[in-house]
Amino acid sequence: MILYLMRHADAGIARGNPLFDAKRGLVKEGKEQCMLMARALVALKAPIDTIVSSPLKRAQQTAQFVGTELGFDGKVEICDALSPGGTYIQFQSLLSMYTTRDAVLMVGHNPNLFHFLSRLITGNGEGASIRMRKGSIARIDLDKHPPRLQWLIDPRAVRAIYASATKSSRPKTSRK
Repeated sequence: MILYLMRHADAGIARGNPLFDAKRGLVKEGKEQCMLMARALVALKAPIDTIVSSPLKRAQQTAQFVGTELGFDGKVEICDALSPGGTYIQFQSLLSMYTTRDAVLMVGHNPNLFHFLSRLITGNGEGASIRMRKGSIARIDLDKHPPRLQWLIDPRAVRAIYASATKSSRPKTSRK
């Protein structure tokens, strides 16, 4: 199975009250990040057949926007293991539910999402220090032992790639 771990897109400033914070939705920049990252997944030919999200509004919106842009026609599944309070044991249980799928996109939150990623690829409790900005996506090949991180991209990098791709990479020369 190929696992795509995505941190929810930009939802503005966190609220102090956890009940209000859970209902915090994406801001304009976050919606743009979703569209940009979905286009990157299409360009990378990511064959997503399942999308799972944290129950928090900002993660669900991220999953929905990305799924829509990918042309995903299934229902986004919701799981507490991807919420900010989710544990690695819950995450492993969640992964075991999807072992028959080819490619799964899971949308969650920091800090637990990058802890899950680092523990997956190192195979130990200490993990590695990995930074996932808002809207970042990591591709992990779970068929390798230990699982292998194939790539990790964030909206800033994708924006820079798109900007440079629209400009000619060759200097102009005169034809005199």
